[in-house]
Amino acid sequence: MRVHRSAPVRDFTVLPNAVLQYRRLSYTARGLLADLLSRPDGWREDGRHMADTSPQGRGAVRRALKELADAGYYRVEKIRLPDGTIITETHVYDVPRAAAPSTTRPVPGGASTGRADTLSKDRHQEPTLPAESPSEPPDGRADGQSDEQLREAVATLFRVIRPEPRLRLGEAEARALAPLVARWLERGSTAADLAQALLPGLPAPMHSAVAVLRHRLEHKLPPAPSTVRTGALRYAECAACHDPVPEPGICGPCAGLAPRPVAVGGGEAATRPGAARARAALRAARAAGPHPGGLATCR
Repeated sequence: MRVHRSAPVRDFTVLPNAVLQYRRLSYTARGLLADLLSRPDGWREDGRHMADTSPQGRGAVRRALKELADAGYYRVEKIRLPDGTIITETHVYDVPRAAAPSTTRPVPGGASTGRADTLSKDRHQEPTLPAESPSEPPDGRADGQSDEQLREAVATLFRVIRPEPRLRLGEAEARALAPLVARWLERGSTAADLAQALLPGLPAPMHSAVAVLRHRLEHKLPPAPSTVRTGALRYAECAACHDPVPEPGICGPCAGLAPRPVAVGGGEAATRPGAARARAALRAARAAGPHPGGLATCR
């Protein structure tokens, strides 16, 4: 796509790119916001007049205004005048603002009665909003993410989406998604995990590869690794004699590196007398003849 721009010297409006590229707003809402921001301060126009002077109907304009209000770009405030009259004051922002409670605000003076057609835009008007202090860095990176991590994330993203031609991205678009990819990598995900999350079931037609990838990276992000450490095994077994050993393998006696300890109960010295008594009992039982219950004797 080649973009052709002119250089107007008057009757133009400067808007942040984030406003026009905010894909969570419909095109109708973004166009309406651009129209409202192009008006001079003090312009008076209601939604019905907007709808009556545009191809969209009142329902479409009403839905667009609701979108803008929910996103923080549009707010209607009620004001109580000294004589008890309540009027409404509309606020339009070029950066989203937190929603304010819908309360009636008293004012000391009367309402402005200036006509819209007598207003002109002040080309040197000072900004009425304070400078934004974003909670995260301007490039969208999370705390602790280094440039090296972001470069690795960009390279990983390009490697993952290379087999899918519908997910072609520019370098700037990949850098915008890099902080999300870096979070996946920090949580132990591999390129194969990312491919499994990003590539299957792509929508048709594909309107915005960046929006699809951002949505999947945000909503399929695996949970952070658990910080709870599992208890270590208390012991392992010797592979030869199955005696307990401190770590997997064979014990010292089986390896010929140490004498075998005496078993509980006296070891070999205790086993010989026991075996002799068992043989004597078997011989006595054989000499006594068959058991009344019909059981055969051991030989």
